[in-house]
Amino acid sequence: MGWREVLTATVLVSALGYFVDVYDLLLFSIVRVPSLTALGLSGAALLDRGVLLLNVQMAGLLVGGVLWGVLGDKRGRKSVLFGSIALYSLANLANALATNVAEYAILRFVAGVGLAGELGAAVTLVSELLPARSRGYGTAIVAGVGILGAVAAALVGRYLSWRVAFALGGALGLLLLLLRVRLAESGLFQALPSAVARGRLRTLLSRPRTALRWLCIVVAGIPVWYAVGILVTFSPELSVPLKVGGVVNAGLAILWCYVGIAAGGFVLGAMSQRLGKRRAFLALGILGVLAVSVALLEVRWLRLWAFYATCAMLGAATGYWTVLMTSAAESFGTNVRATVVTTVPNLIRGAVVPLTLAFQALRPSAGLVNAALWVGLATCGLALLALFGVPETHGASLDFVEGGPAPAPPPPEDAPLGA
Repeated sequence: MGWREVLTATVLVSALGYFVDVYDLLLFSIVRVPSLTALGLSGAALLDRGVLLLNVQMAGLLVGGVLWGVLGDKRGRKSVLFGSIALYSLANLANALATNVAEYAILRFVAGVGLAGELGAAVTLVSELLPARSRGYGTAIVAGVGILGAVAAALVGRYLSWRVAFALGGALGLLLLLLRVRLAESGLFQALPSAVARGRLRTLLSRPRTALRWLCIVVAGIPVWYAVGILVTFSPELSVPLKVGGVVNAGLAILWCYVGIAAGGFVLGAMSQRLGKRRAFLALGILGVLAVSVALLEVRWLRLWAFYATCAMLGAATGYWTVLMTSAAESFGTNVRATVVTTVPNLIRGAVVPLTLAFQALRPSAGLVNAALWVGLATCGLALLALFGVPETHGASLDFVEGGPAPAPPPPEDAPLGA
């Protein structure tokens, strides 16, 4: 495998697109406290309204996940890349001008709808354009570079005002549109016969095995957003009962978490491709999230640097996200692939809504730390069980339709590269 084969314009521009997507997606978590404080909130309202706004954004992701996924299979992968980034860029520019929580909530919902399309369309396009021998490397680059958008968001949120941070994200998105004008469309999508039904949710839901495969992939990824959406986002609040030796800054916690995710995503994605294993690295990542989460919530009196280092380790474990997205692309036919790969990450992100609701429901009786721990144990346990329904897809051909012939099996290890 030559790097020239992987480092194509499509891969690099998709990586930059995901960079901006992650920047905008995580920016609210980073500027939650200063932005809500500037709007006149204080005390418990910072947490309560923060959960509300996070859930509104995630609800937008759920709506957008279905919308952009279906459009990606009906109209093409490129159209989703253009439409989604234009919508969330304009929403973030407007968010910089918000004057109250109601406006803030509406714009976070609209931005969430826009943010939903970026990753799924990018991974679908890259997976379909690259040969099987380098597919995992391509998605690892997209995820590894893209995740660094959270690092940029943390730095911007730390040194610039929250309004400037939102405006910058919107401006970057609009500039990125210029780079996407000359991207190639997927040949597999263009070759689909017109008679083949495209982007139909009924195709996924009407067959129990297909629906179960889709559900299992989603559930297997939920620990990622348990780690980010609860442990890291609300790390300032959790650090108080954990008696961390210093004041935890949510922006720094997210920064170090996403440094870990970028490194873990690239390493786990590349190793999964190199060793020809998908499910083994999914299990490794979930077990890693479980182990680090328990350690984080059970250890007291951590020094501040040790707390941030633990956030980085938690992020490295959630790097299995890269492998999960590759598996999602490889598990479904071309006629519904964009629908699946776009809905999967957004259903996972949207799962933060029931997770945070469970967290808040348990908090009065169990306490902040135990509530987070119990939600994490349940989430990781279900994810491990879900792996039994996730197929091993390394090396499979993507040239098939759902309801048609099964994908080709992986080539033998000694097969020539062009096989």
